[in-house]
Amino acid sequence: MFEITVVGESQGSELVSSTLEACHVASKLSNALGVNWRIIVDEDAANSAINYGSEVISYSIGEEHKQSPDVIASTVTEILEPTKVIVMAATSTGKDLMGRIAQLLSAPLAQDCIGFEIDSGDVLFKRELYGGKVLANVKLSGSPILASFRPRSFTPIDRLDTPAVAQLHSIDILLSEPTVILKPRSQKENLDVTEASIVVSGGRGLQGPENWTILEELTDALGPTATLACSRPVSDEGWRPHNEHVGQTGRSISPDLYIAVGISGATQHIAGISGSKFILAINKDPDAPIFRVADYGIVGDLFQIVPELTSAIRNAHTI
Repeated sequence: MFEITVVGESQGSELVSSTLEACHVASKLSNALGVNWRIIVDEDAANSAINYGSEVISYSIGEEHKQSPDVIASTVTEILEPTKVIVMAATSTGKDLMGRIAQLLSAPLAQDCIGFEIDSGDVLFKRELYGGKVLANVKLSGSPILASFRPRSFTPIDRLDTPAVAQLHSIDILLSEPTVILKPRSQKENLDVTEASIVVSGGRGLQGPENWTILEELTDALGPTATLACSRPVSDEGWRPHNEHVGQTGRSISPDLYIAVGISGATQHIAGISGSKFILAINKDPDAPIFRVADYGIVGDLFQIVPELTSAIRNAHTI
């Protein structure tokens, strides 16, 4: 039977928002093709998953293996049959995992898709090429076919009125893998840049890592759905971690609001933020390329503008 399978990603016992978006993709595909769909998740997230998928398959692999992509890929591959389409969110974890699953299945994979369409029963996956200058429809040949979808390209799926019934598959791990120590997520830890609805990003205009506190304060004022990011030169210099780097060679994001502070706006950077609904640029150079794509721009000294913006946002919250 033609089936669609979502490989779920979770934090603790809850599915992450980008997985709920992948479930929305699967639901739309199933309606268009007249087939059923399901979710595969770690057993800890099974109770969350039954609220969104009509069929849920959970697996148990042991605490020491839960952050091993090789073990997870092998486990998921064991319980995928039968399926024809496998989808997952294109988070850093998702793209890594889908690559491994594709290799194990010798199957074709389209990464970082932003949409799809059906043509004569075939699924065509929409991908941006050449830094977003070209939108391509990609047809994959073979069975199964795999695709990861860029977070925030779809709305999360709605909860079901009647929860599904989960099937538990306990998988014996035969691989020799090092023990992984799980680190609890800190309350102060930033959201992943692909998950945040507001992204505050800094460039070399910040002049050094010691000045990042002004962006941290702005992000804090914007609330829990905001997070920090940076341009490639900043991560290359070691001012900020590489997982915050957005751009063609970093993370591709689609937030509701992208605030570029002290970023000139090279073509490679613009390619990774082109999915943003609104872009606000703050730069002292009125001819900076970032202003060509920005919906709103402020020309001036970021060290004066950002604190004033932070203060205005905090004052607005108290009214």
